[in-house]
Amino acid sequence: MTKAAAGTGPGRFATLTRRALGGRPVRPARPRPGGQAARTPFVLLVVALLAGGLISLLLLNSALNEGSFQLTKLKKETTALTDEEQALQRDVDAYSAPDALQRRAQELGLVPGGSPVFIGPDGKVTGTVAEAEPPPAPSPPPSAAAVAPGQAPAQPPSASAAAPNPNPGGASPAPQPTPGR
Repeated sequence: MTKAAAGTGPGRFATLTRRALGGRPVRPARPRPGGQAARTPFVLLVVALLAGGLISLLLLNSALNEGSFQLTKLKKETTALTDEEQALQRDVDAYSAPDALQRRAQELGLVPGGSPVFIGPDGKVTGTVAEAEPPPAPSPPPSAAAVAPGQAPAQPPSASAAAPNPNPGGASPAPQPTPGR
């Protein structure tokens, strides 16, 4: 019997032995070229998922930064508008002060009203109708050119000579009521 017929070769012996055990002849295991090919789609899927995750994180970070810049800009704008509102409120307060209203009314030629007249629910008028009279013009202050340096300003002659002292005892004069108040 030859070596080949006796099945003494290394590959042949394994085949005969497996046949003897009742199995089919099995070829020895060789590396399959499909094993490498089966891993490639999985690796590509993992790389694509990682790349997609990184890109989505980058986009999310960019959106958050843009929102932060927009928030900072809006805060600055709010501060500027608050400052402007406060300045406008100061202007309104200055224009609505009583002395400012009186000065502006005099510039427009308005005069203080007289005593009020009321109309009752039955149509009856209470009070006396009186025409409003303009207040006397204030006297101009003494000019600075008329006063020499080092001298006290002289009192107007109308105030000192024309008005006799109502309190000869040296007491202070009584306050004069101001018109329109």
